[in-house]
Amino acid sequence: MPDALIVAAVSGLGPARIQQLLHQMSLPELRQRLESDIDSLPLSNAVKTSLQLQPQKVDQALAWQAQSRSHHIIDINHGHYPPLLKKISDPPLVLFAKGDCDHLLQPCIALVGSRQASLAGKAFTYDLSAALVTQGLAISSGMAAGIDGVAHQGALAQKGSTVAVLGTGVDVVYPKRHHSLYHQIAAQGCLISEYWPGTQAFAGNFPRRNRIIAGMSLGVVVTEARLQSGSLVTARLALEQGREVFAVPGSVASGDYEGCHYLIQQGAKLVQNSADIIEELHGLGGLHLQEMRKCAPKVDSDNCQLPFASLLASVKYEATSIDEVIEHSGKPVDLVLEQLLELELQGWVAAVPGGYVRLKRN
Repeated sequence: MPDALIVAAVSGLGPARIQQLLHQMSLPELRQRLESDIDSLPLSNAVKTSLQLQPQKVDQALAWQAQSRSHHIIDINHGHYPPLLKKISDPPLVLFAKGDCDHLLQPCIALVGSRQASLAGKAFTYDLSAALVTQGLAISSGMAAGIDGVAHQGALAQKGSTVAVLGTGVDVVYPKRHHSLYHQIAAQGCLISEYWPGTQAFAGNFPRRNRIIAGMSLGVVVTEARLQSGSLVTARLALEQGREVFAVPGSVASGDYEGCHYLIQQGAKLVQNSADIIEELHGLGGLHLQEMRKCAPKVDSDNCQLPFASLLASVKYEATSIDEVIEHSGKPVDLVLEQLLELELQGWVAAVPGGYVRLKRN
């Protein structure tokens, strides 16, 4: 049986403590002591008393792995273990993966944010994700509702690389609404978890999951986060791990962006498009900035390609009433309604209670 799997299955040993022990002994020696000489471990008596081998968990994990060629158990010395994740203070000794493990070796950016994100926030994240994968980056996120989900979808739409880090067992679909997304990622990307197969959703799992999202990524982009958001936990972990932190700004009148504005005040880079991220990542993760600039989308500064540019400029990124649009644009009511319908069909705006919101930037 694999040494790492046996050690990881011991109750009472967390990732941080395992790393402390591995600084003093090899993995095979740690396994040997756990199995036959626990008293010799440099741990307190209280901790040693709490340790319990769980061979049944190992058997169940190996049985899960044998079910499919897409099921993988990746220990910290495995060739597909995410390289940056090894460098944090408490990396998981073992990851369970479903899908193509090659995605774990690509340089990646984490996109995280609110579960109750606005249409504009989700549209921006979708487009940002799609742009980043065309420039050679993978997208990591937590497959949660809201920003996480559309981050994965944007990558998948471009046939790009995406990794979902789960707070459940890798065989558990959570939230249930992402059943289809889960299977898309399994087919086109990779799902990973440090939790054993069969582990159900538990609130305490998700903050721990966030350290993996941050740890495997070159940087973390936060969209639509309140001050108490779990996304700010991911950003803090990223800073502690020496990663880059980015934040998408929004309306100062909306509490939905307070966390993002706080991060910017603390030194996070303000993000308006993928170029802002690429510039900051210069020299990191083996990325070549000049090569990526060649495939970066060109921005037309005079906006000549924008449909109904004057009308589009009248629709804000928060709900804008029809009366405001008419007054600002100076167009007749019939023409405004006709052009708004066309813009909605093209995905530039969306009808919401109170009027319209703009979804795409220039």
